[in-house]
Amino acid sequence: MNSLTRWVRGPWTNPTASGLLIALAAIFSFTEGVNPFSDGHAEGAGALPAALIASDLLMVAAAVVAGTPILIKAVRALMTKMIAIDLLVSVAAIGAVVIGQYWEAAAVTFLFAIGHALEARTMKKTRSALAELVAVAPDVAVVMRDGKQVEIPAAGVEPDETVLVKNGAKVPVDGVVIGGTGALDESSITGESIPVEKGEGDEVFAGTISGGGFLQVRATGTGADTTLARIIHRVEEAQDAKAATQTFMEKFSAWYTPGIIVLALVAGLVTGDAVLALTLLVIGCPGALVVSIPVAIVAGIGRGAKDGILIKGGEYLETSARISAVALDKTGTLTEGKPYLTDVTVLDPALDRSDVLGWAARAEAGSEHPLARPIIDAAEAEGLPVHGLPERTEPVVGMGVIATLDGQRVSVGNLPLLTVEGIADDSGAATEVDRLAGLGRTPMVVTLDSRVIGVVAVADRIRSDAQEMIARLHDAGVQKVVMLTGDTQRVADAVAAQVGLDEVRAQLLPEDKLTMVAQLKADGYTVAMVGDGVNDAPALATADIGVAMGAAGTGVAIETADIALMQDDLLKLPQAVDLARRTVNVMRQNIAIALITVVLLLAGVFAGGVTMAIGMLVHEASVLLVIVNAMRLMRRNEDQHSAGPAPASDARELQTAGAGPLS
Repeated sequence: MNSLTRWVRGPWTNPTASGLLIALAAIFSFTEGVNPFSDGHAEGAGALPAALIASDLLMVAAAVVAGTPILIKAVRALMTKMIAIDLLVSVAAIGAVVIGQYWEAAAVTFLFAIGHALEARTMKKTRSALAELVAVAPDVAVVMRDGKQVEIPAAGVEPDETVLVKNGAKVPVDGVVIGGTGALDESSITGESIPVEKGEGDEVFAGTISGGGFLQVRATGTGADTTLARIIHRVEEAQDAKAATQTFMEKFSAWYTPGIIVLALVAGLVTGDAVLALTLLVIGCPGALVVSIPVAIVAGIGRGAKDGILIKGGEYLETSARISAVALDKTGTLTEGKPYLTDVTVLDPALDRSDVLGWAARAEAGSEHPLARPIIDAAEAEGLPVHGLPERTEPVVGMGVIATLDGQRVSVGNLPLLTVEGIADDSGAATEVDRLAGLGRTPMVVTLDSRVIGVVAVADRIRSDAQEMIARLHDAGVQKVVMLTGDTQRVADAVAAQVGLDEVRAQLLPEDKLTMVAQLKADGYTVAMVGDGVNDAPALATADIGVAMGAAGTGVAIETADIALMQDDLLKLPQAVDLARRTVNVMRQNIAIALITVVLLLAGVFAGGVTMAIGMLVHEASVLLVIVNAMRLMRRNEDQHSAGPAPASDARELQTAGAGPLS
């Protein structure tokens, strides 16, 4: 389709043609010295000059050209038992032609057609986020088949095939790097413009663009099963979904439109002034009222999509603007979810640090406990031998592990494990355990042949931007930020002290988190729950808004979360709340603009001085103002991007990853 064909089929064809006819009509009138924008020439006696007849015919033609699509929409709406705004304009324009008000008929339809064109153009522009996502969808892929590079359509890639991604190419599939290195621009998925380095074992997403290097990728998601395809589907659905306010306004318009028709009919019958009745029909059009909500919703959701914030629809956008309490999981949300060794305390003077860490690591080599890995990794990093498995491993549920190494008995666990081992003298372990636990770390006592030799502790770093995120949530109007965790109370309190949480609930099972979210709702809060979507699924479902963070590549999170933050960035959460509040504020401003305009115009008609054409001009100006106001949402709010992550303090790095052996 060429440019001319697109323009002819576009929204500006009718208003442009109508405007040209009005301009020609004006030229003919001016040749006779008559003001074309008044009806004076129609009131004189005798035959009209040919030029004025031509002017009137051109005005009628302009009204027909601009008004025909409006009349068709009105008739279609009536066939579905709906009285639409288009009906008001159609009746007013036909009535104006009947009583000889040709300029008014042309002006009303022309201005209304311009309003429709502006609305269509704006909706297209506000959907630009979706258009950009579609544009980055890859068309072709280079795959290895029978030892050869073959170029095929991206949708034709089979799961587990090897795809080659060269410099400057789009990644055609979701997959895992199995060879090579490179830098990918992932802004289309996460909203983050900084290229991400990729190497063997890293995930890649369809639609991202290689900025250098060469990658071999094993395809895990193809065609409609890619993250990009799911995002496009979600944004498309979200922009079409209606908010509660929009639904209310549509119901309001369904009653308002017949009301204006009755008002115009009564006014015409009482005053005997047909022009007054027709003017009321035109002035009373709630066009700005109807467009005020959807244009704001589409703009807000589009802005969020560009920033890597997927909002499920208008209803959830409105609910997010009312969020007054945020419940956060700890591990993987406030913390990085990657425990590491923080302390090795030697309590046996005959041994040193390497001895204590070495025995602990060798004993943990046979343990399935999640905190075994950081101890083993630390020992290997220090060059200590941690090869092979213990001769015997005995896990003690809730306490730790007991292992036999080279004929010697080694235990790693909490203080109650000493009782199990029959060790009465803790050599000061209890004091050290208490000190480390107070710092928010998970300490484990190490024993060798029934004597305490030391204490090791692991922790998880609090995210560097956690404190700033909570501060920004408070700035955005959130009253309470609560942490819900399965960890111990002392560890949870230590985390809360570091990041500024309002409330902490610790040692919770998944069903306990659901109960806490339900309690917050019962207390009158509008609750957003942020979690990983697995253990926290019940609480996420119970909350008013469920938020999945770091959802890139997680199809379940994208489809089920009310808000999906594509990037693993805590500051996206307050950004999402701020965007929702700004969008709802724009909705309210637009409603106020539309209602005030209609009230003032109706008052002006009854007071005199507001004609049909002037009223329609002011009315369309209000539509334009509403659209421009909504378009402000498409601009990035720099206040939400100016401050970088807060630097991590030493204390902030000493936090626990999860419920360790201490109880």
